[in-house]
Amino acid sequence: MTSSATEVARHASSDDQLIDIWLHGRSPHTQRAYRTDIARLRFGSGKRGAGKPLALLTLPELQEFANSLAYLAPASRYRALSSVKSLLSFGHRIGYLPVDVGRVLRLPAVSNRLAERILPEGDLHRILSLERNTRNRAILTLLYASGVRVSELCGLCWRDLQANGDGGQITVLGKGSVTRSIRIPASVWRLVIGLKPADMDVGDAVFRSRKKKAGGLQPLAVLRIVRAAAQRAGIEAAVSPHWLRHAHASHALDRGAPIHLVQATLGHASINTTGRYLHARPNDSSSRFLPL
Repeated sequence: MTSSATEVARHASSDDQLIDIWLHGRSPHTQRAYRTDIARLRFGSGKRGAGKPLALLTLPELQEFANSLAYLAPASRYRALSSVKSLLSFGHRIGYLPVDVGRVLRLPAVSNRLAERILPEGDLHRILSLERNTRNRAILTLLYASGVRVSELCGLCWRDLQANGDGGQITVLGKGSVTRSIRIPASVWRLVIGLKPADMDVGDAVFRSRKKKAGGLQPLAVLRIVRAAAQRAGIEAAVSPHWLRHAHASHALDRGAPIHLVQATLGHASINTTGRYLHARPNDSSSRFLPL
């Protein structure tokens, strides 16, 4: 074990401290989700949990816990067990846990249903064209044009927007605290920059809540905007902001965007170097391949 790992292990004197160290630096949303997953293991959360210190957990007990999650949807069960495996691996790696008991636990197979969440171009443009509210249309269009996550969109401040030729560029802080810049077309830039108030401060949120004088929109509010726009367009599926991210990737690739450029624009992990993110090229992004 390295000296840095030894130092971390020295500060993890309990399971609670281990979890805090493991979650350090992750987004609030990710922390909430992972804490829920780990609470199921430790305390049951209404179902049977281990009910014992992590260092004493055995493989049969972990397998029994995995079986007890049958009531969850397949994707939720997969994420819960992935979270548990990640924590146990981390605890062993820093020397807090004597054995990584989760290493041999098999994750359940999850069918890939991504195709069901990719909107055809016609549906997507109907969503955009039928939105009459200026702010909401800018939100919908930027989600699609940039492929940003809803948390990244909600975190945008005016200082994160820079003019670039006829269009502009936004800088977002993504997963793993990785910053990337995304160039957006002129038509989208005009929509977004048109929202700038005369008395704005560079630290103000780009997309502000009407209920809070200076506060930015929260992801739940953006979900409602997207869902209402989809219903207005006659789409019965429960469309979320992430569907517009999927549409960006799919439509850009269909129109000839290089796959590495799509990965860079969306901040996806490289398939060759797990955990690393490619950054958008300063003068290009996959948004230029979209019919905007």
